[in-house]
Amino acid sequence: MATYAIGDVQGCYEPLRRLLDVIDFDPAADRLWFAGDLVNRGPDSLSVLRFVKGLGPAGVSVLGNHDLHLICRAEEISSAKRQDTLDGVLAADDRDELIDWLRRLPLIHCGDGYVLSHAGLLPRWSTPEAVELAGEVEARMRAADYRDFLRAQTAQAVGAWSNDLTGTERWSCILGVFTRLRCCAADGRMALSFSGAPADAPEGYSPWFAWRREDPRETVLYGHWAALGLHRENGTVCLDSGCVWGGSLTAFRLDDGEIFQVPGGEAHVTRPSGQV
Repeated sequence: MATYAIGDVQGCYEPLRRLLDVIDFDPAADRLWFAGDLVNRGPDSLSVLRFVKGLGPAGVSVLGNHDLHLICRAEEISSAKRQDTLDGVLAADDRDELIDWLRRLPLIHCGDGYVLSHAGLLPRWSTPEAVELAGEVEARMRAADYRDFLRAQTAQAVGAWSNDLTGTERWSCILGVFTRLRCCAADGRMALSFSGAPADAPEGYSPWFAWRREDPRETVLYGHWAALGLHRENGTVCLDSGCVWGGSLTAFRLDDGEIFQVPGGEAHVTRPSGQV
């Protein structure tokens, strides 16, 4: 039995199938952790969603920003973006079932000395604190009035964490950390719109993991940062190797840290400046 963490798939179903062949995935014995952004920009988000949902206890995914965007599209809370490739999901007969499953995904998943989050963790948060804060938003996403919660989030952009934050501002900031964080300042302010290479970060900002105090008892696995690519530093591993941009799709075996990759093929979209 082995557990593999897989980077941002973003609708690239065919590379995902090839990667599973490479690792000889056995759903009866192995487990898959997905770093979020299962959908969008790639050609077959519908097949990816159906596959991961169908894994049942053999698979887990955390919620990514593109997954959140799909939920908001389905609920008519946000409008289409120029490079969206979500129409197949939105027109599917099982769309409501898929969206309901997607909105119930966790923001963080922990086990076997690893922590999985789509974008990373705010350095000042301990893992138990991060789990507790994620739980606040997860409860709101799973509540009957989740649509009202999501409408409120789309109107917020809170980029600096404080324990004193309450209500919508608090939840917006928590959601931003788990789904959008790349760089932050020493005081915890986040550059949530930044998506470039670390060397191009705004003055005073560094990758979130650069501020982190390494804990030898755990490793943080994350995606969301294609411009960074496969990267190990300070007890963290970035698994987003830009499959949808013409890069590769990456799997990380938790047991021994071995890396497996398959080429993503031709880029499905052209990445414009500032695109997330």
